[in-house]
Amino acid sequence: MSKIDPLDYPDDQHVRLFVYLVPVIGVFPALWTLYRRQGTPQHRATSRLTVILTLSWLLGHLALEAGSSTTEFLKMPLLLSSSILTTSYFIVCFGLMIRLWQRQPIWLPGMSQLAEKVLKKHLS
Repeated sequence: MSKIDPLDYPDDQHVRLFVYLVPVIGVFPALWTLYRRQGTPQHRATSRLTVILTLSWLLGHLALEAGSSTTEFLKMPLLLSSSILTTSYFIVCFGLMIRLWQRQPIWLPGMSQLAEKVLKKHLS
């Protein structure tokens, strides 16, 4: 019996991982997977990473937008920082999709460890 490579997903499972990595929208199926405690360990790890990425982007975006609305002096730098944060979030999600397409592990230094520490005990 041959050993199955964990990165060699069946097509429907592979598409499911792509859905999790869609910026902003993918967090909802990821939360559903974690809430129901279903899926493979790879699905749960990807879901946790997606939730952490989206929450960190959302909190940063909200903080920068709130800061820009309270001060006139720093309005432009804060709005620029917010747009850079949003662009970075989308690029990271796209980069993770490329890694998935190339059958490489879906992992980000720091963020993956944070997702495992924080969300593993609460959502899976």
